[in-house]
Amino acid sequence: MSTYKIHPIVMGTKFFDKGMMTYQHDYGKPYTIPIYCWYLEGGDKKILVDTGELRPIQSEDRANNIGGPIYTFEEGLSKWGLAPEDIDIVIHTHLHADHCENDYKCSNAVFYIHEKEIETIHNPHPLDFRYVEDYIYEIEQAEQIRTISSDREIVPGISVLHTPAHTPGGMTILVDTEQGRAAITGFCVIKENFDPPITVRAMEMEVIPPGSCINTYDAYDMMIKVRDMADILLPLHEPEFASIDTIG
Repeated sequence: MSTYKIHPIVMGTKFFDKGMMTYQHDYGKPYTIPIYCWYLEGGDKKILVDTGELRPIQSEDRANNIGGPIYTFEEGLSKWGLAPEDIDIVIHTHLHADHCENDYKCSNAVFYIHEKEIETIHNPHPLDFRYVEDYIYEIEQAEQIRTISSDREIVPGISVLHTPAHTPGGMTILVDTEQGRAAITGFCVIKENFDPPITVRAMEMEVIPPGSCINTYDAYDMMIKVRDMADILLPLHEPEFASIDTIG
């Protein structure tokens, strides 16, 4: 069985209202989230999940808020002896701009993206301003995209699960590690979404849906499904991973 080590690399941040992560909870509370690129080390391919921000704000305040350093794309990859042109595969959780701004730098990569996400970035709903089709223009023109239409294995030990909680084509990435199956969520949440405080549990809620989702009820059910199938949960914007080099 192929197993991988997962390296979370902070390639941007957002400073906003915590309620953007936690539906109906903690509105008005300032919060900083890291934006990750995840390097999956193992096998014979250099694999990333998402590519982060093009020009991240690298301030001391933001680094302190998330508990770890903030890198540019090149800096973050060089930490693991890589350059953008070394990347063989990029798997996208979704195509909101902060997850794909460095795509064009990966000139030798194949990009796995759900077909619903490709459709949406070219014709987004007016409520979702986070899509910017310019960021995938180069890889689309270069025919680097492989569209995903169903749940499937990408390479041995890495598979994708369609989880349209946050966006229509969101995909959760399932990664086999020596410590079990890890799930990099295809929706923007933090650890608290999966482990709510007692005040939320008292309302008989097992999880908190993403603060931004396309159907709240469906998102809740998808979170339960992902939670129950994973040994290691990696919420897409959890700050604690900013200080961790390797998972799995």
